[in-house]
Amino acid sequence: MRTSDIKRKTAETDISLTLSLDGAGVSNIDTGIGFLDHMLTLFARHGRFDLSLTCRGDTHVDDHHSAEDIGLCLGAAFAAALGDMKGITRYGDITLPMDEALVLCAVDISGRSHLTYALSLPAGKVGTMDTELVEEFLNAFVRKANITLHLRQLSGANTHHIIEAGFKALARALAKAVKLDEAYKDEIPSTKGVL
Repeated sequence: MRTSDIKRKTAETDISLTLSLDGAGVSNIDTGIGFLDHMLTLFARHGRFDLSLTCRGDTHVDDHHSAEDIGLCLGAAFAAALGDMKGITRYGDITLPMDEALVLCAVDISGRSHLTYALSLPAGKVGTMDTELVEEFLNAFVRKANITLHLRQLSGANTHHIIEAGFKALARALAKAVKLDEAYKDEIPSTKGVL
């Protein structure tokens, strides 16, 4: 079973996270940031990842520390749950619509962290969350997960729909990339032999 438990406590946040890559999309999310809770619930459901996450952060200051540290913890959880990465598909991509919004997402479980982020978000906030924190969250996530992520908006003008399409697309692309392929169960998907 590909699972991981991550705990991170700093002067700014106290996070506890449990992840199962081979789940049913069950989640219990309490980050202290309502919109991020919603996005991570969608992420778990659409990736069929079981995710339990609590964060107590200094949201009285702002949401930045919580969003970034949650991204770090979720990325670390993915890396830990993948283990030696034998048998994974490695690549995943999807073009995902959400009403008028259309988002392209491609991931490579490459062992190298890189984010190409091309979402144009018209509104500065959704709920209480600053929309600039979406990119901060994703940067932290790819840094700890050691993956390459390309996320590009193809159309749309509704900030909520663009972000929602992005989180759903990320979940679906990751689900493809981490899927086990029986034909390659004892192999690392790289000519180098390591990721």
